[in-house]
Amino acid sequence: MISATIARTVVGIIGNIISLILFLSPVKTFAKICKKGSVEQFSAMPYLATMFNCGMWILYGLPVFHPKSILVLTINGSGFVIELVFLVLYLVYSDTTKQRVKIGCIMGGELGFVGVVGLLVGTLVKSVKQRTTVIGSVCMLGCFLMYAAPLSVMRMVIRTKSVKYMPFLLSLFSFLNGLCWASYALIGQFDPYLLAPNGLGLLLGTAQLILYATYYKSTKAQESELPVKQ
Repeated sequence: MISATIARTVVGIIGNIISLILFLSPVKTFAKICKKGSVEQFSAMPYLATMFNCGMWILYGLPVFHPKSILVLTINGSGFVIELVFLVLYLVYSDTTKQRVKIGCIMGGELGFVGVVGLLVGTLVKSVKQRTTVIGSVCMLGCFLMYAAPLSVMRMVIRTKSVKYMPFLLSLFSFLNGLCWASYALIGQFDPYLLAPNGLGLLLGTAQLILYATYYKSTKAQESELPVKQ
């Protein structure tokens, strides 16, 4: 019989793989952005929220804040670098200087916040258990933001009856990521800081997939009605 420790490790490894695919899923979107030389109506919020989320979980995974969390540390370190690359591309292909300044300021604010939280908690909070509580609570907020970021896109989908600007792979792997890490939080060492936001992610990912299935045909119909370029 498989022990809870082994099962948790296996699920964590699967979670790392799914999370990596989730982080890389916008590659097709950014290839399109680079080809057209414009971000069009694609929102930067999912990438900003994910970068902030990864930054906070990097802190959580450090031994000084939460020992024995190497799987959390490795995947979020990778995700942080990937999201940073996407955001740099977003800045390069933004249509206006105002948009670039806004995104740049948000990025700077997020990086500064992660650094300040890590410094303050690491120096002022002496107990590792208390550090876990503080960092874990902020991580929950970051995870909520990451999963809730597509809500504005979901509203656009409902309003326009089109999923053109809601990438399917991002929605699919948001669902799978929430499912995997919620399971990881329940196996063996119960982790409420992972369970709460990833449970929400599972629900929001499900909602996105339902929207995609609902408006896929109407999106194709709208695209077929577009005038052919001469």
